[in-house]
Amino acid sequence: MVLLQTVSVDPQQYIPPIVSALTTAVLFVVAFAVIYWLGKYFLSRTVERGLEHRDFDQTLIDLAVSTTVVVVAVVAAALAATVAGFGVVLAAFATLAGALALAVGFAAQDIIANFVAGVFIIQDEPFTTGDWIEWNGNSAVVREVQLRVTKLETFDNQLVTVPNSDLAGAALINNEANDERRVSVGFGIGYEDDIEQAREAILDEGSRIEGVLDEPEPTAPVTELGDSAVVLQGRIWIDPEEHSYGAVRAQFLEAVKERFDADGIDMPYPNTELSGGLEVTNVGEIESGADD
Repeated sequence: MVLLQTVSVDPQQYIPPIVSALTTAVLFVVAFAVIYWLGKYFLSRTVERGLEHRDFDQTLIDLAVSTTVVVVAVVAAALAATVAGFGVVLAAFATLAGALALAVGFAAQDIIANFVAGVFIIQDEPFTTGDWIEWNGNSAVVREVQLRVTKLETFDNQLVTVPNSDLAGAALINNEANDERRVSVGFGIGYEDDIEQAREAILDEGSRIEGVLDEPEPTAPVTELGDSAVVLQGRIWIDPEEHSYGAVRAQFLEAVKERFDADGIDMPYPNTELSGGLEVTNVGEIESGADD
């Protein structure tokens, strides 16, 4: 005989766990929303106004605000979990997050270094877009400054991407940082030529070039007594933002060379003069002496 036992199910016994779970979930959501909204509203505005007051670059301000929002979200989640009673889960999550952060930190050292260097470059502005810079034997024009890399363009129209840490740690020359830039060219003349005549020619031709400033005025002092020439260094000044250094220098060279040719001023090339005596012996006498 099969005995059938009736099992009675009481729905009332499931109500407390369900209510407890729903209460915990609602408490977490409400706590997170309140903490996140208040933190985002007050902290992001405080950070933004503080950086603007100190005249930080807008790129850095936007980055700081975005980072603040992320930090507020993480803190809000942690506090909401604590309020809702997720302490054990939160502790495990914190341990896992710490381990992941350590691993990522070791793996991304170069990226972090470039990022930090980019922040300093944007804030300190050793160069800006359009500047002609030189570093470690390289030369190019800045086209874009990003947080991780700087993009530059060579004079051969080649794109160069340089990590920001390389630029931040290098002895960098900014050829357009100042309002005035000197263009210096050495001109060699013969020792027999008139220095004053050559100097007048250099100054006259230099002052005629478009873009050369009246102040400081052009000069041409004697800077070297070389082996083959007396060197006068022509010095003219330009505004590097208005005129190209390379173009002005090329015009300066060509104009002075043509003026020297017209005035009969010699531009000697390096030569060596031998002094002493040279004795020539008849080859026939040498052969007859050998036969004896």
